[in-house]
Amino acid sequence: MNMKQEITGGDFSHIGYISSDVKKILRERGIDSKVIKRVVVSIFEAEVNIAAHAWKGLIEIELGEDSIRIVASDEGPGIESIEMAMKEGFSTASSKVREMGFGAGMGLPNIKNNSDHLDIKSELGKGTTVEIITSLKS
Repeated sequence: MNMKQEITGGDFSHIGYISSDVKKILRERGIDSKVIKRVVVSIFEAEVNIAAHAWKGLIEIELGEDSIRIVASDEGPGIESIEMAMKEGFSTASSKVREMGFGAGMGLPNIKNNSDHLDIKSELGKGTTVEIITSLKS
C-alpha cells in the first residue's frame, strides 16, 4: 500500500490527515498500539516540519509486510546544520509558528526516537528529504 499527501508551507489546517489515515490502516491490520504510536508520531512530526519550515512538500508512505517507510521531501530553505537540528529544543521556527504551538525543536528528535532508521539529506536553498523506516513488529 502506498499513500501520498502534499503539504503547503504555512498551512497547518491540513496537518494530521495522513498520520490519521495510516493509524486507521495499521489498526485494521492488527499492528501493536505501541508500534502505531511510533509511526504516527514520526509522520505527524514530518508533516509539521514541512508546514513550519518549507514552501511546499510531500509525504510518501510505503507500507510493507514488516515495515513502513516514510519519505518527507520538501522545497524550502534547507537545514543549515543537521547536527544542531537533531538537538532537542533547537528550532529555527518563526515566532508565528511558535505562537501556534509548534516549533519547539522536538520534531527531528521525536522522529529519531520513534523510528528504526532515519536519514536526512538537505541542501540550502533547495530543500530537505527525510527518510524514516519503522518496523511493524513489536
